[in-house]
Amino acid sequence: MADIAKIDRASAEDQPIAIDEKSSRSQRAAGFFRQHPWAKWFVLALAVVVVVGGILVWRYYAVRESTDDAQIDGHIDPISARVSGTVIRVLHDDNELVHAGELLVELDPKDYQVALDRARADLANAQASAVAANVGVPLTTTTSSNQLVAADAAVKAADRAIQAAQARVEEAQANYTKAADDLKRYEQLVQKDEISRQQYDAARAAATAAKATLDASVASEANAESQAAQTRAQAAAAHTVPEQVRMTRARAGAADADVQKYQAALEQAQLNLQYTKILAPVTGVLSKRNVEPGQVIQPGQPLFSIVNLDDIWVTANFKETQLRNMRPGQKATITVDAYGRSYTGAVESIGGATGARFSVLPPENATGNYVKVVQRLPVRIRFDKNQDPNHLLRPGMSVEPTVMLK
Repeated sequence: MADIAKIDRASAEDQPIAIDEKSSRSQRAAGFFRQHPWAKWFVLALAVVVVVGGILVWRYYAVRESTDDAQIDGHIDPISARVSGTVIRVLHDDNELVHAGELLVELDPKDYQVALDRARADLANAQASAVAANVGVPLTTTTSSNQLVAADAAVKAADRAIQAAQARVEEAQANYTKAADDLKRYEQLVQKDEISRQQYDAARAAATAAKATLDASVASEANAESQAAQTRAQAAAAHTVPEQVRMTRARAGAADADVQKYQAALEQAQLNLQYTKILAPVTGVLSKRNVEPGQVIQPGQPLFSIVNLDDIWVTANFKETQLRNMRPGQKATITVDAYGRSYTGAVESIGGATGARFSVLPPENATGNYVKVVQRLPVRIRFDKNQDPNHLLRPGMSVEPTVMLK
């Protein structure tokens, strides 16, 4: 108890000392400001500067979004062969600037030249056949039509010949009947000696002649009927004219189709010959050379890659929290690490999904082990034109873009 009392007395003694120290410090401060009246205005001005500076800094960064997760991108065009062949010339090497249409690689064209000559010969043969087939169409039509008319006329003539033969048969039959009747009467009269034997012989000769005439008329009728049957057969054959014309036209159409087929083969042969010269499709810098003279290449085999330096942009991976006010068309400043200078551009588009969605193994958040991670979306920023005439910017370079939100 005695110790506690001592401690309380000590505390009571120390408390006035602390109060005296505080009052002395405030008196010294008041004395300082009395001795230096401009000091309080300096402190006030300093506070105003700090506040205004803080506001300006906040306003500066409030209308800007930047990231260091960005790089230059561009089109890399693969150059490959469209036909097989042996390389006879390689005219360029890696890192060389080539222009669109410039010759890069040449293949041996001999085989394709032979194929082209053969295609020309096949086409000429097909064209000649087509001309002959098409000329035959009107000839066949005219000839067949004439044959049909002639056959119909021959049938009618044969019918009339049959009618004439039948009339002659009837006439000969009547003459024979009369001669036979006369012979019978003359035979009775000659037996009675009422007529001379000479008259009887004349009657018998007339009957024999009439019988011969009848037989000849019957034979003529049979011959006319045979000829009529042959004429009808020829007319039936002539009546196939439409089918013959259609067949001739079909052959002409097939010949024309052959011409088109060989024309297409000729054009393909010409293309194959052109493909032996591999040209640059765009202007750019060659990379990844994979061809040597004497090498046998196959269609689709990669030979070069061309980096198109006239069409480059920035792919900036902004955090999703930075995209709230970002829109296409907003101005941007791009600082290139390699050169330490800035370029201007504009936001062209915002990616359709985060980078995680396009990864080989996208995260599976349905497992129950979900941890929220701020995602990034690719934003394409297009450089303004005519800022890189010497093509210093290359795909893959690191940059730091800053987008002006307002």
